[in-house]
Amino acid sequence: MKAVLYYRGSLSSCNYDCPYCPFSKNKDSAATLRKDEEQLHTFMNWVREQGRAGHELSIFFNPYGEALIHRWYREAMIELSHMPHISKVAVQTNLSTKLDWTSRLNSEKAAFWVTYHPGQTTLSQMLSQCMQLHQQGLNFSVGTVGLRSAFEQIEALRSSLPEDVYVWVNAFKDKPNYYTEAEIARLEAVDPYFLWNTRDYDSFGQRCSAGSSVFYVQGSGVVKHCYKDRRIIGQLYRDGLEGLSAERPCGMKKCGCYIGYIHMPKLELGSIYEDSLLERIPAHFQHKEKVSTS
Repeated sequence: MKAVLYYRGSLSSCNYDCPYCPFSKNKDSAATLRKDEEQLHTFMNWVREQGRAGHELSIFFNPYGEALIHRWYREAMIELSHMPHISKVAVQTNLSTKLDWTSRLNSEKAAFWVTYHPGQTTLSQMLSQCMQLHQQGLNFSVGTVGLRSAFEQIEALRSSLPEDVYVWVNAFKDKPNYYTEAEIARLEAVDPYFLWNTRDYDSFGQRCSAGSSVFYVQGSGVVKHCYKDRRIIGQLYRDGLEGLSAERPCGMKKCGCYIGYIHMPKLELGSIYEDSLLERIPAHFQHKEKVSTS
């Protein structure tokens, strides 16, 4: 079985202090961090066994917080990138950690979804980190929320990076009709697929790969339909992928989150992103030449 697993453990803290993010206000206790590490250890043991079962997996780490400042996530990414039955391992990250470990990744499988947070890091620091990934031939996208206050930084990020690096812009949806037509055109000059993210898609009763071949796994092993449609569909370690998999129409009225709506077949977004759907890289932005460390 080919499956995508989004993994989110108990981690709920970050080394950044973004005013709009609730997790920047948290500081995980030593006990919580131990729990998160133990949960990931259990998950990794399960993943190792799936090769014998004939499963082919893609794994995306997107915790409530910053994963890569913690050793266990870095080690997991390295190991997963070299497992034969793993097609992809990706992570959502602010890329603030040292990158001396990334040379150990298999660049054919490891990828990064990088979020730039103006006010938390400088543009030059962000560019330096991104260029380290680029020079190693590691696939990554980078972007930020399209707030008006960030337009100049977004454009500077785009103009400073190589053309084959995709810069995405997440639409700010807290205020209806936030953007003028001119502002949409301005952001589309940075991100040609920006308009896709400005919409909330009718999803109730619609087909979605969530719960069928895409699974949203909590640290305890509990699996939810997705992060928005939070119905519990089973337990990974008890039910296994075969026991979890079933056609499950969406129970939400709308879907406006990238990691949700990309799995709606009617949108056919796989034709844009091909095998880099998870890390959000359109096919024509993907590196033509790779540096393999496998």
